[in-house]
Amino acid sequence: MNDVRRGRLKVYLGAAPGVGKTYRMLDEARRRAARGADVVVGFAECHGRPLTEAMLDGLEVVPRSPCAYRGGYFEEMDLPAVLARRPEVAVVDEFAHSNVPGGGRNAKRWQDIDVLLAAGIDVVTAVNVQHLASLKDVVEKITGVPQHETVPDEVVRRARQIELIDMPPEGLRRRMAHGNIYAPEKIDAALANYFRPGNLTALRQLALLWVADRVDEALHTYRAEHAIGGVWETRERVVVALTGGPEGDTLIRRAARIADRSAGGDLLAVHVARSDGLAAGVSHASLARQRRLVEDLGGSYHSVVGDGVATALVDFARTENATQLVLGTSRRGRLERFLTGPGTGETVTELSGDIDVHRVTHERAGRGTLLPSRRRTLSTARLIAGPVAGLVLPVLLTFCLAQVRGTVNLTSEALLFLLAVVGVACIGGVASAVIASVTASLLLNYWFIPPIGQFTLDDPNALLALGVFTVVAATVAAVVDRSLRLSRRSARATAEAETMSSLAGSIVRGGQTIPALLERTRETFGTDSAELVDAPPDHEVGSGVTTVPAGPGAYLVLRGRTLSSSERRVLAAFAAHVGSAVERAQLAEAAAEIEPVKAADRLRTALLRAVGHDLRTPLAAGWAAVTSLRGRDVEFSEEDRDELLATADESMAKLNRLLENLLDLSRLEAGVLPLNLRATSLEEVLPMALADVPDVDLRDVESIPPVLVDPPLLERVIANLAGNAARHTPAGRRVMVTASALGGRVELRVVDRGPGLPTTGRERLFEPFQRLGDTDNTTGLGLGLALARGLTEAMNGSLTPEDTPGGGLTMVVSLPLADRASGPDPATATPTPHRAP
Repeated sequence: MNDVRRGRLKVYLGAAPGVGKTYRMLDEARRRAARGADVVVGFAECHGRPLTEAMLDGLEVVPRSPCAYRGGYFEEMDLPAVLARRPEVAVVDEFAHSNVPGGGRNAKRWQDIDVLLAAGIDVVTAVNVQHLASLKDVVEKITGVPQHETVPDEVVRRARQIELIDMPPEGLRRRMAHGNIYAPEKIDAALANYFRPGNLTALRQLALLWVADRVDEALHTYRAEHAIGGVWETRERVVVALTGGPEGDTLIRRAARIADRSAGGDLLAVHVARSDGLAAGVSHASLARQRRLVEDLGGSYHSVVGDGVATALVDFARTENATQLVLGTSRRGRLERFLTGPGTGETVTELSGDIDVHRVTHERAGRGTLLPSRRRTLSTARLIAGPVAGLVLPVLLTFCLAQVRGTVNLTSEALLFLLAVVGVACIGGVASAVIASVTASLLLNYWFIPPIGQFTLDDPNALLALGVFTVVAATVAAVVDRSLRLSRRSARATAEAETMSSLAGSIVRGGQTIPALLERTRETFGTDSAELVDAPPDHEVGSGVTTVPAGPGAYLVLRGRTLSSSERRVLAAFAAHVGSAVERAQLAEAAAEIEPVKAADRLRTALLRAVGHDLRTPLAAGWAAVTSLRGRDVEFSEEDRDELLATADESMAKLNRLLENLLDLSRLEAGVLPLNLRATSLEEVLPMALADVPDVDLRDVESIPPVLVDPPLLERVIANLAGNAARHTPAGRRVMVTASALGGRVELRVVDRGPGLPTTGRERLFEPFQRLGDTDNTTGLGLGLALARGLTEAMNGSLTPEDTPGGGLTMVVSLPLADRASGPDPATATPTPHRAP
């Protein structure tokens, strides 16, 4: 059994490159070493900054491991050496770095760090906010620079400590201008592109909000562990209560404005699936529309089950550490409020404690509910009012009838008393009905049955009247009680169906991962936690732990309170959804494993199909020419012999080119294509590359600085692109080749004036064995563009298609300048503006 304590991870999160993450990381290493800790530097990337390099003095640095890849030499962290050294603390920079293929046991450095942590070594590392996987697309939209190296957010969130390293944009730009971040020749391009004030401000806000979310998660965990129920106003959280009525849109927008007043404020909309029957009048279409509105405004929608609406709302708000609650004013009129007592808004205000409650007026206020509501069971007010009415109502009726004695006969008086008993039975149930029937019988006997003023209980008629009153009252009470029970069942089923419908809708929309489903389950049933385990935990009955099966070998466990039998029935349905999500995740994982096999099978099938035709054609032509020359039955003239030899030579050359393309493509996919990168001018490569393409319009290439490429490979890339452009350019038009340089990159454009291609089909251009748009199947295997992109990317470049102004397709080859031996710098690289031909 492995009893090694897992190491602790600390992450320095930088808002932008150059804010000082590595410096702070090494400074902490020096402080720990000074306190006697065993600290080594596994990997530190100083980027040639003298102040940062000086921080390595006095620290033990583990030598890096050299790696060879595609003709270049690189240095990576020597993971086995660090494990063998086994320090207390290891400093490892560049958390999101991708290791050189074949240079180590893992593809990513964060995976290497996880190995160190599993070995019990504490790790201090650093990463920039643009390398977080969840923010990759956002950062690319802001800066225009794609991020190729990312680390999963969950890996960073598991760190024991996350420290934000931040700097105001102007301060960071001054540091850049002083040469403390990049070399002098890179400063102007960096300040004009990636390090613009707007970019830095946006990155800073992203980092602050991300760290705030992480701190919020830690605070939620702390409050749950210490059973803290009070609201800590560390962040504005606004909860808006939705009933499904037309006023919901008004409430949502008002709550969103309240949340927006505080930077980073959260908007949470909650609907209580009420089991008291009030939920029966909900418009599900309105709720669906309001849910979309909440999500459009950046909020989240929640649905909970609760017997008491006010209690469920306050409990949800406290669980989410909400600071404000937004409710609509009552739709009931004044008379209804007077007769039925305080409503949800008043009760929530009384229970809210330190949560601010906003009562928002709307157009439906005081106009009554949209549909009649039915109470699920007798409320506390009715349980008290029933017996009181059973005593008071017969007395009041007796007083009124005594005033009009002689004008109403005994039969009418008895019917009025019976009506009073029925009314009391409807209010308070069986017990109140019995009280009312006994009281009414005694008063009727004493005041209205002769001899008046005396009880004649021995009279059979009096006993009959008392029995009739009691039977009628009990019958009416039983009918009322049965009606309430049926109403309760119907309302409960409606609430359960509404909750399940909401859950099913979320799953159909595809927005529910397994953790999200577990969180949804927790908040729906108001428990402290919900988790998925492999085996049911041992617990005592009534311990607040509920376990239900969620599929083969999986159990859903809720902790916090004991659920009722009806809630367990709904929980079983939730568990079935969670089990289905687990099964879908397993199927998706299996499908992901099968997909590469399917892709390889498709490639093999396409290769066999292409080889069956395209390789056979030149082979057959060359074979026929050689066979004819060897024949003895025909005498060929010198001219015929030369023509046959030319045919054989051309066929063999075409066959050789096809085989070279196939071999190079296979080497690219295997990652073993040899590269000889050196400084190369375009004027050195273009003449040979364009030799077979007649009448090319060559522009703006003389002043372009050298690029870092493999000349023969670049020649093949340009030749393939130019040949492809020539096939699609109409007669009388010329293929144009032009170049431009900006931001450390050179962009070479090969422009044709053909029919062009729609945007949706362009990526298929670069798949092997595709002839997208070609009608002539004799032009080759369809490897040209696939090989061109592969060769370009092998040289740290990129190949992308774009529209030609006026019609046609332009292939853009982006390559690094020769003075950037390490490849393009993502902090300063920007797309080159398109130059119209």
